[in-house]
Amino acid sequence: MPRRRTLKLATFNVNGIGTRLPHLLAWLAREEPDVVALQELKAPDGSFPEAELEQAGYGAIWRGQRSWNGVALLGRGVMPVQSRRDLPGDRADTQSRYIEAAVHGVIVAAVYLPNGNPQPGPKFDYKLRWMQRLADHARGLVGQPHPVAILGDFNVIPTDDDVYDPKAWRKDALIQPQVREAYARLLAQGWTDALRHLHPEQAPYTFWDYFRQHAQRDRGLRIDHLLLNPVLAAGLRRAGVDRWVRLQEKASDHAPAWVEVSLPRA
Repeated sequence: MPRRRTLKLATFNVNGIGTRLPHLLAWLAREEPDVVALQELKAPDGSFPEAELEQAGYGAIWRGQRSWNGVALLGRGVMPVQSRRDLPGDRADTQSRYIEAAVHGVIVAAVYLPNGNPQPGPKFDYKLRWMQRLADHARGLVGQPHPVAILGDFNVIPTDDDVYDPKAWRKDALIQPQVREAYARLLAQGWTDALRHLHPEQAPYTFWDYFRQHAQRDRGLRIDHLLLNPVLAAGLRRAGVDRWVRLQEKASDHAPAWVEVSLPRA
């Protein structure tokens, strides 16, 4: 029987990599994830902290955008091998929301889905179109004979169990029936929602807004997801959320979510 190796994959919406770099570096040093998808860099390509991350032991690829959006992939001790810098299906879309690479033998996509508010309206329509493009592309990834993961901030509250107060969010784009249906259709391709799979009763939240001590009171949402194709899901061991990061002073409103998987050694 071949020896197996354990990989820890994580996603973290940093909400501004310049402001949150100390939080990111502290988390990397303490938790030592092997693969990291970052969202909301809110910085142009030239402002990405490549040197600081290299000193922390991580190779990185990224696609930035001034003031908004921005995604990156980090590999502990390795340089991710980029395969895509955008999501197919709309050449006119210039928003930095997708990057894909091979990291530690896993094909990993870092995604930052549109928020979609206010709804109804053009931003909500863009969100639904983006979700359809993601589903179209993901259909070609899920059946790969190699391990594949889609990690990121999906801006989707999948069920009422994934929000502290569904009534308070009923008019928000993140909870609309069309959005939930699009996410469910994506999962139906064969993807495993790792947090929900391992925490079927109450999956941990990944986002808490800055109002009324919601982070301290754990009044949050689950909108950051880790989707695994069948090859990768077969080795699923643990999954969780590092809420301690959100509880730091001047932290991002998201906390890192992670999954541990066991894979055969090459």
